[in-house]
Amino acid sequence: MITTEQREKLRGWFAGRLPDDLFASLTEVTVDREEITVVGRVPEPTLAEGASDAEKEAALRARIQEFRERTREDRVAVAREAEHRFSKKVSWGVECGTERALFTHVAAPVMTRLRQPEREVLDTLIAAGVARSRSDALAWCVRLVQRHTDDWLAELRDSLEHVQRVRSQGPDAEPQDAPGDEE
Repeated sequence: MITTEQREKLRGWFAGRLPDDLFASLTEVTVDREEITVVGRVPEPTLAEGASDAEKEAALRARIQEFRERTREDRVAVAREAEHRFSKKVSWGVECGTERALFTHVAAPVMTRLRQPEREVLDTLIAAGVARSRSDALAWCVRLVQRHTDDWLAELRDSLEHVQRVRSQGPDAEPQDAPGDEE
């Protein structure tokens, strides 16, 4: 679990290290055990007044693709440096208008044991055509829970940070000089 301070330092490193003209703004830096994902906003393309929704969508997707190709060399250089420094893979994403795209990113395998009622849920999703496999069905369930529990998960992460702070003040922590102990 990464602390808020570590997350802020990581975001600060990327904000300072990224070329000024890479993104219009750095919108998100997320990190877990395996990966750091950096997402920035790029300007929307200029379209004629009254452009259709299909034209807008195509223009946004084309802008994202253009950004991905044009900035590849700069992003790879920053990623190599960050991967060496933080020992994690770096992935990239971009927001443009209402579109959001994540470029090549880590898909980490997760192993779990499920009892029959839990497997039935996954098998129902497969039978309904929602997922191709139990693995896909489980990933779908995780995304569904994530979408509906962001506030709860944020509160849980805050609680974990508090637990880490309390542990660091326990009897095994490095003693600090008490006020007035100067010689």
